[in-house]
Order: sequence, then C-alpha cells, then structure tokens
Amino acid sequence: MGRLRFGAFIAPHHAIGENPTVALQRDLELVEHLDRLDFDEVWIGEHHSAGSEIIGSPEIFIAAAAERTRRIKLGTGVTSLSYHNPLWVADRMVLLDHLTRGRVMLGVGPGSLPTDSAMIGLNPTECRELLDENLDIVVRLLRGESVTATTRTHTLVDAQLQLRPYSHPCFDVVVAGVASPTGPRLAGRHGLGLLSIGATLSPEGYDALGHHFGIMQERATEYGTTVDRSQWRLVCPMHIAETEEQARQDVRFGLGEWIDYFGKVAAFPHFGSGGAAMEDMIAYMNQSGMGIIGTPAQARELIDKLVAQSGGFGSMLVMGTDWANPAATRRSFELIAQQVAPHFQGQAQPLLDAAARAGQKRDGHNQAQHDAIAAMTAKYEAELAAKS
Repeated sequence: MGRLRFGAFIAPHHAIGENPTVALQRDLELVEHLDRLDFDEVWIGEHHSAGSEIIGSPEIFIAAAAERTRRIKLGTGVTSLSYHNPLWVADRMVLLDHLTRGRVMLGVGPGSLPTDSAMIGLNPTECRELLDENLDIVVRLLRGESVTATTRTHTLVDAQLQLRPYSHPCFDVVVAGVASPTGPRLAGRHGLGLLSIGATLSPEGYDALGHHFGIMQERATEYGTTVDRSQWRLVCPMHIAETEEQARQDVRFGLGEWIDYFGKVAAFPHFGSGGAAMEDMIAYMNQSGMGIIGTPAQARELIDKLVAQSGGFGSMLVMGTDWANPAATRRSFELIAQQVAPHFQGQAQPLLDAAARAGQKRDGHNQAQHDAIAAMTAKYEAELAAKS
C-alpha cells in the first residue's frame, strides 16, 4: 500500500439543542485546525432533520471553509443526490472546483435520514433508485456530454455544463457505501471511488470490507471502467489521548448522547437504543473494533487491522464527533497527525532507523569525542609549556 492519506468525515454530530451558530463556527475552526496539521482531506455531510447533523448544504460550508484554509481538500460527504436536480449538483461542484483551485471532491449517496426524504415525498427505496439514475447523469455531464433524461423527480432537455472542471480531467467523485454492495457496484460501474462510511460501525460493514473492492473490480470489468484502491476511503470514529484513561475520561463529555442519537433519533438499527453504562459503551467500542477510545498505539493497531481486512485503501477518515469537549477533540487530531499518520506515510520509520543507527555507534563516537578533547587539551598545554 502506498502513502495512506488521513482526513476527517464531519457530518457533523452535535448535542441536540446547543447553539447552532456556535457549533457551525466550531466546525469551521476544526477544518482550519486540520489544515494546519497537514491532514489531506475533510468531508462534510448533508442533513435536513433530526436536530444533530445541522449542515443542510455541504457546498455552502465548503465555500466558507475554502477561504479559511490553504491546502486541505474539501469534499461533500455526502451530497444526497436523490434529493436534487443532478444538473445543478454537477454545476455547483464545477463552480466550487474553480473557486478552490481544484480542492473539491464530490461524494454522493441516497441520503441517510428517512426524515429527510419523507419531507420531499420519497422513501428509502426510491432514494436508492434515484441515486443510480442521477449519478449516471452527473457522470455524463462532468464528461461534457449533453443529457436528455426524465427521472422520477426531474426532466432534463439537452442539459449541458457551461464550465469545464478546473481539475483535469475532473475532481474526485466517490460513492458512499455501508454494508450492502450498492455503493461498490455503482463505483465500479462508473469507475469512481468508494467512501465506506460504515466500515466499522457494524459487524456487517467490517466483514464486507474484504469483498467490496472485488465487487468494484467485477463491475469495472463488466462496464469497461477502471477502479483504484487509492480512491477508496474508510471512515472510523476514534478519540485519542496521551493515555487510555485520559481518553476514557474525555469521552464522558458526549459519547452517551452520540449513541442515543443513532439508536433513538437517527434510527440506525445496528446501534440499538442506547442507555448502556458509560464503561460498557467504551469497552464495546474498543473490543468490537467499531472505533477506538485510547492511545495512538491503539489507533495504529486498528488501522493495521482495517488494512488487512480490506486488502488496502487510500484514505483513513476519522469520523468527527463531539465525544469529547472541543479542546480534547483538537488534541486528539493533533496526536493522530503527530503519532499515527507518520507510521502509514513513510515518515516515521526513517527517523526510527536513524536513531537506531546513532545508538549502535554511540560508544565509538563518544570515545572519538573524548579523544579529540584530550588531544586538543594536550596541544594547548604543550603550547603553554613552550612559551614558558
């Protein structure tokens, strides 16, 4: 596996009822923090209901974040493609590509919250069908084609983009996947990347990792496209501190609310109904591999397991959560940048090797230093003796 990229997947998840203006500002500040820490990418979600995930337009958020950052890439994670006119989705992303000088990425999915799609008269099955139709249209538009098509929600007549992407030939486009083969099948068909949001959030998602790329390759062969492991991104929640005890203490701030939200509000069936004791929640998180609440060493170990299970991927995305308070959350990302990422990016081992070589030769070099000091001392004393 080549250099593993590191990033964040920010839905975001905030405590329901807190000041949304302050929370959104904190999200922007976190993206700035990640940019300074040299993270490679950050993905921003789209949600319209349920009270916790409060960014309704990742494109607008990205436009604001782009003005505050220098190099980090910014992706929609994801644009709920089933909710929108595919022409305008493609058009907005091309505009952002120009405004950011090629720092945008498009992630697409059917939409994760049933309460979102219900407000526009769509059920989850219809959303998945629309994703297939709309993605085909977006891909064709980004290739410069003129598209005439009628879907369940929109009609396009000789639709064409007036701008070509700034990125050549196009910015990254990825499809969201959880446990089912839907995402990998679409990614393979169109030769796109895969964003495995549910890589660790359920046993089904983890078990499917070993098969997902095979599904992509199979579909790519059928449709004459190509797929690349470097365009495969895995999402995993983790909170890191200097010690495991400190990490456990940190997440008492918000882990319980996070579990309750997914179990009771967002209605993700594999989360159960929440309500477990804090220590039990932390133990389950670590033991199941669903995430890590611990140290940099534990994070490295989990990533190694994900690499082995998947066969290799291109980017490790840390799920943004409010498990800990803002200061501890920023510190967690600092530790990932300082002590986790270098081990997967080729930066740590050369330094460890250099230290080992220096240590092996220490005695000889020390003796040479002492000999040099003794020789110069003797020379100086001889000069003094000659003068006197």
